[in-house]
Amino acid sequence: MFALPSQPIDLYRQVDTVTSVYQASPHKLVLLLLDGAIAAVLQARHAMETGDTETRISTLSKAMRIIDEGLKASVESDADPSLAENLRSLYDHMVSRLFIANLHVSDVPLVEVARLLGDLRATWAEIGPVTQLNSTLQA
Repeated sequence: MFALPSQPIDLYRQVDTVTSVYQASPHKLVLLLLDGAIAAVLQARHAMETGDTETRISTLSKAMRIIDEGLKASVESDADPSLAENLRSLYDHMVSRLFIANLHVSDVPLVEVARLLGDLRATWAEIGPVTQLNSTLQA
């Protein structure tokens, strides 16, 4: 399931990630997915700049999987079906742009997807569930 890390710090990061996922609320899981997708896109941009084809391909594939299998799959249509459909369409657009970026080795679609993911992440963070601490501070 997990590849063996090459450095102790990699093992620590892997354990930290697994722990974060197991302890996360559904809202936090979406934030973690957005963070992972953003990180993968930024890594792909760096790989593209440095000519590292193998890393570019693997990080773009990772970003596409996070968006398609994680973010898009987590969209619920119970509350507002039209919002859910718009989000799914946006995720499809992002995956398509990442595919184009890889096919044409172009940074322009990566910049676009990174911006879209960043905007989504900022908005999602703002609508987070109210915690007991937040309730106490507002009282």
